[in-house]
Amino acid sequence: MNLRDAQPDELEDWDARTVEAPGGHVYQSRAWAKHRERSGWRPRFLVDDAGGRALALTRRWPLVGGGSAYIPRGPGPVDADAAGLAARLVAIADLLAAEGIDVVAADPEVPDAETGFRAAIEAVGFHPIEEIQPSRHRISLPLGPSANEDDVFAGVSKSTRQRIRKAEDTVERVVRHDARVGPDGPGDGFAAPNERPEVALDRFYDLLLQTGERLHFTFGPREPFVAWWRAALEAGHLFYLEAWGIRGAPIAGLILYRHGGRLSTVHSGDDPEERTETPGAMHLLRWRAIQMAIREGSMEMDLGGVDVAGSRGEPREGDPLYGLYQHKLSFGGRWLALTGAHERVIDPRGYKIGRLAARAARRFRR
Repeated sequence: MNLRDAQPDELEDWDARTVEAPGGHVYQSRAWAKHRERSGWRPRFLVDDAGGRALALTRRWPLVGGGSAYIPRGPGPVDADAAGLAARLVAIADLLAAEGIDVVAADPEVPDAETGFRAAIEAVGFHPIEEIQPSRHRISLPLGPSANEDDVFAGVSKSTRQRIRKAEDTVERVVRHDARVGPDGPGDGFAAPNERPEVALDRFYDLLLQTGERLHFTFGPREPFVAWWRAALEAGHLFYLEAWGIRGAPIAGLILYRHGGRLSTVHSGDDPEERTETPGAMHLLRWRAIQMAIREGSMEMDLGGVDVAGSRGEPREGDPLYGLYQHKLSFGGRWLALTGAHERVIDPRGYKIGRLAARAARRFRR
């Protein structure tokens, strides 16, 4: 399989091929490439003989030569046959190796049941590594063109339906920040924003920090998070739902990606002090997201992951995230196990020296 860098005209429909196509992912988008470029990564937009496309991010080690590469949530789309997808990943790794890259990592969201993909890449030196993104697996709610809101709502657990209905009385409005809102407005169940999206997204970061403290998650600095959210929203890859309480202030938020024929939960957060007064705010936001997925004809509502570093299996009673797992299952979702991140070390010595050089450079910058 031959690979080359994309021509300018091939970049014009890049997102249509890598993000919007079934099985695509927003981390294969031009917006993500531009965002990561600001952090020192060099984006490579690669095209193969069959027209397949993949974004690879490369970064050279400081001082010593060589470098690392990451194919974020790619190559894709993952709806392609497992053997073909594996062949593309191997070809990309071979190309980058020939250019002096020491290690290549990739994490396409291939179902774990596709054992042929794992076997094919591990046969040429890829091995499993800890996840680069927060979660390996996800809770999936299958939809499709025949899905309707009444039937999907009937599949939601009774207690969750009750919380949603109660929240519809106690949540003053659900604001939809979305560049793809049409001339007919945000749709039934949603309100149009009366402020710039960057104001709401910056405010959501504070809710995210509060939620992280409660669930023992950590997040990076504010500026890169908010900058990426803004860029993805402007590109139409992301939208933000914000619940406002009866006191006239935001109480919960939900960020979602629109890609690959599905909507995907990315981040959620709420105000712990408002939980007593409006206990179903997050339930309502997730239901509103499902309604959007149905109205847009999505094949799936991706309710997000519930696994963390050191605990990648399906949560069991007593596990820290078992409550969140049960919460997401209550919407009718099911556990979808994915293959996970893999890495191919091409030059072990170069990789070791490069990592040491990168660590030393980080310490020097401090």
